[in-house]
Amino acid sequence: MAADPAISPLDRHNRQLLNNVHPDNWRNPTGGGRYNLVVIGAGSAGLVTAAGAAGLGARVALVERNRLGGDCLNVGCVPSKCLIRSGRAAADIERAGALGVRVDPAGRKVDFPAAMQRLRAVRAEISAHDSAQRFSGLGVDVYLGDGAFTSPSALEVSGTTLEFKKAVIATGTRPFIPAVEGLEESGYLTNETIFNLTEQPRSLAVIGAGPVGCELAQALARLGTKVTLFQRGSRILSREDPEASEVVAAVFRREGLELITGCDVRKVEKTGNGKLVHYGCGGKQGSVEVELILVATGRAPSVEWLGLEAAGVEYDNRRGVHVDDILRTTNGKIFAAGDICLKEKFTHAADASARLVIRNALFFGRGKVSSLVIPRCTYTDPEVASLGLTRLSAGEQGIELDSYTRRLADVDRAMADGEADGFVTVHVHKGTDRIAGATVVASHAGEMIGELTLAMGRKIGLGALAGVIHSYPTQAEAIKQTADAYYRTRLTPTVASLFKRWLAWTR
Repeated sequence: MAADPAISPLDRHNRQLLNNVHPDNWRNPTGGGRYNLVVIGAGSAGLVTAAGAAGLGARVALVERNRLGGDCLNVGCVPSKCLIRSGRAAADIERAGALGVRVDPAGRKVDFPAAMQRLRAVRAEISAHDSAQRFSGLGVDVYLGDGAFTSPSALEVSGTTLEFKKAVIATGTRPFIPAVEGLEESGYLTNETIFNLTEQPRSLAVIGAGPVGCELAQALARLGTKVTLFQRGSRILSREDPEASEVVAAVFRREGLELITGCDVRKVEKTGNGKLVHYGCGGKQGSVEVELILVATGRAPSVEWLGLEAAGVEYDNRRGVHVDDILRTTNGKIFAAGDICLKEKFTHAADASARLVIRNALFFGRGKVSSLVIPRCTYTDPEVASLGLTRLSAGEQGIELDSYTRRLADVDRAMADGEADGFVTVHVHKGTDRIAGATVVASHAGEMIGELTLAMGRKIGLGALAGVIHSYPTQAEAIKQTADAYYRTRLTPTVASLFKRWLAWTR
C-alpha cells in the first residue's frame, strides 16, 4: 500500500500540522530491550492505546508510517466538520429571511479559499494533541516509518527490530475504490485528497451516499458547488431506517442536490471541461458532466504491508484483522483495535476499543466488544444519529419491537428554531420498555443521542426517561415525549376503568 497522498498547500498551517504529526527532523529511538506493548498505527485507536498504557507504567512503542492522528485528524472528522460548519453558516444565511432577518442576496458571497484556510488552521491547532513531541513526552517511544512483523513477537521499523510481549494493530482503513472503467485515468478525489482543495469546484459528482458522501455533498452544495450524488442502492444512508433517509433526501433535494439512486456508475471519460460520468439504472442510461469526482464508496482495511503472515495473524481484505470478542487476534500476543477490526468504524468506537485492549492485553481483562453500546452519527443537516437495532435489522433477526416516535414538527423548540425536519424514534423489545435501539433526526442529533446511549448501556428502561426533567424548551424534550407515548400504551382499557373507579371511590 502506498503512503498517504501528500498534503497541500504547504502554507503555514499545513507546515505546523506536519511539524506536529510527522516532523522532518524526527529521530527514532535507538530501540533495545523488549517492549511491554508495541502499537502499530497512530490514529485514534493507536493513540489512546499508547497513551493509556504508558500512563500505567508500561514500556510502549508507537509506530506510524504516515501522519500521527490518522484519518480523524488529517482527512476525516476534524477537516470535514470544519467544512460542514462553513456550509451550515451559508445555509443559515439562506434561511434567515424565514426568521425575519433580511439578507441582501447580492451581499452574500462564499469565500471558498478562506473556508479551506480556516479548515487548515483549525486542523493545525488541534494537531498539537496528537503530536510526536507530545507522545514522546508521555513516555512513548515514537517510531516514524514502515513497520512490519518479522515473527510472532517482533516488528521491524526502518531497520530497527522491536521485540514485544504484546502488540496492538491499529492501522485503520483507506478509501475503497470501485472498478469503474476510466475512473483511474480520469482522476478522482477521496476523503484523503478533497481537503487539499483551495479553489471551489463548479460541479462535483459524489459516488456513494453513505455518511462520508452525504456529509461532503451537502457541505459543498451549500457553499455553491453543483452536486450530483450517486447511490447504487435505492436510497441514501441505507444503513439507517428508511424514514431517516427520506427526511435527509427531502432536505437535499430542497437545497438543490441532484440525487441519482438505484444506479451504477459504469464509465468515466475525460472531457475538455472535466469528466463525463456515465450511469445506468436497469435499462435506462444517462450521463452527467462535472468538473471533479469524489469517490465515497466505503473503506478497505490497511493490512497488506504489515507482514501479518509472519506474525500468525489471520485477516482478509474485506473485514480486516480477525479478532475475538476481547479483540485478540489468532496470535494470542497480538490484539487489534479501531477500524482495522471493528464493524463500527467511528472515532468514538476506536477510542472505546482501545480502552478495552489496554485492560485485555496488559491486565488479563475480559472486556468484550459485544458489551459496548456504540452510537453512530452522520453529520448532515439535519444530523442522523442512531444506536442499536433499526426496524430493518430487527426484522432481519426476527426480533419483535414496539416503536415510539415524536416528530420534531410537534416539539415546541424545534418549531421555534425553524428546524422541524426530523423525529425521535425509540425501539423497545416488544411488551417491555427495554431499549433495543433508537434513531434521532435533528439539527443536533449527535448531542441528543447520548441520553439514549446511556439509558441503553445502563439498561435503564424507556419508562424511566419519562421521569427525567428536561429543560423547556429544548429539542431533547422529544426523547421524554417518546417515553410519555410509551406510558400511554400502558393505559389499557382495563387499567383506565380501574383508575376511573378509584377516582370515584376517593371523592
